[in-house]
Amino acid sequence: MPDDAAVARDAAEADAAFSHPAVKPDATVAYGEHPDQVVDLYAPKGDAHGSAPLVVLLHGGAWRAPYDRQHVTPFADFLARRGFAVANVEYRRGSPIPAQGGASPVAGRWPETFDDVAAAFDALPALVRDALPSADPRRTVVTGHSAGGHLALWVAARHLLPADAPWRTGRPAPLRGVVALAPIADLRTAEALEVCGGASAQLLGGTDRFEERLPYADPAALLPSGIATTVVQGRTDIVVPQAVSEAYADAAAKAGEVVGLTLLEDVGHFPLIDPAADACAVVAEEIAQLAF
Repeated sequence: MPDDAAVARDAAEADAAFSHPAVKPDATVAYGEHPDQVVDLYAPKGDAHGSAPLVVLLHGGAWRAPYDRQHVTPFADFLARRGFAVANVEYRRGSPIPAQGGASPVAGRWPETFDDVAAAFDALPALVRDALPSADPRRTVVTGHSAGGHLALWVAARHLLPADAPWRTGRPAPLRGVVALAPIADLRTAEALEVCGGASAQLLGGTDRFEERLPYADPAALLPSGIATTVVQGRTDIVVPQAVSEAYADAAAKAGEVVGLTLLEDVGHFPLIDPAADACAVVAEEIAQLAF
């Protein structure tokens, strides 16, 4: 269990990350009929000329309903000001935990969460072409934080899904790479560590379905992806501990793939998406190394 000082530090980092006002997008487009099937688009700011690399952003929040894309809009704006075009993807999530007025601590929806992320990525090239012409989909990097980091790794590995998976693609996605931020990247390790109160098992429909559905949902089971991948992780993260990222990197190595693992000293879970934190600049640089 984390000590009191670690808990207090994590709370302060969360407060800092969530203190920034939401930033309105330049456009919002729909990839389906459900209210959550939308993508916010941010055009590159500043001295950007011509087309810009596209960063597809997947927010975290343990796949639970109270946490939507709004909390990463300052991060999306931060990336746009660094010269990227940004697509901030929303998707269907689970129920609030009881402390938030929910009836049960349900994380995600099976299969809707995966349906949405797959559908959004399939629709994005056309949506971006029409609504964000400054973006270059040929230079796409996917990034995601926490539960969104899981989804970023998953969507880049759809070509490795079991043959009967409805989300499987016939070939690797045309991506420059993935930058996963403190991702829930190894679901079995996350469950063993009780990350986010058992959210990984809830995402897969409960403990009774966990093992059965792992091959369809666990990034650590979908390797080697053949896509350049970097994981950025804070060493003092108590929300998604370093051991989860290390388990994913180890699984990749066993599969014959090298995954970059950038470990940041004295950094917890939330500075990675906090525009005021030094860690956020590190994240932008990792994305730039793949995108430009």
